[in-house]
Amino acid sequence: MADLEIFQKTLGELSTNCYIMVNHDTNECIVFDPADETRVLMEIFDHPEFKLQAIFLTHGHIDHIGAVNELKNTYHVPVYASKEEAEQILSKVGNNLSVMFGNPMTVEVDEMLRDGQKIEILGTTLECILTPGHTAGGMCYYCEEMKSLISGDTLFCESVGRTDFPTGSGMELERSVREKLFVLPEDTKVFPGHMNMTTIGWEKENNPYF
Repeated sequence: MADLEIFQKTLGELSTNCYIMVNHDTNECIVFDPADETRVLMEIFDHPEFKLQAIFLTHGHIDHIGAVNELKNTYHVPVYASKEEAEQILSKVGNNLSVMFGNPMTVEVDEMLRDGQKIEILGTTLECILTPGHTAGGMCYYCEEMKSLISGDTLFCESVGRTDFPTGSGMELERSVREKLFVLPEDTKVFPGHMNMTTIGWEKENNPYF
């Protein structure tokens, strides 16, 4: 069993949670949603104990992708996201909200992921769970070995993501959470895109949206 750990860095003006999963046996790591403050992240990935292997995106809003391009070009690592997100959000400056923040940008995805796909990386397995609602191509990442879910802006502690941005849908979000996330083990730790960590069991009992 790999010696795995997840670190959190809260970055940018919208306090976005960026997560770094590292295998301490190999010193290799991946990053989820490198939101902003590229220099802060580069200080980590320049360290020999955090050798960056890939960038995974839960969705394409500007507050989750601000540092992606610079990290990709500096460390020459691939970007993973759902096919739907790559086509509808990450490639469109209006839909990814970057125009709204005065920083129009797009992101090119190297590996387009599908619902249910399993990725072998860092000596463990990530299951890709497509959860449309916040955006059309929202993707959560479940590591059974770590009993952990990177949920992006699909599920928060006692809340859910907004659905009034382009491609959002309240009905789709509710269905995604009920049918794809609430079926996970109740002791699954949930690492959301904003606010505090929670668990699937806690959200099933206490989230007012359900």
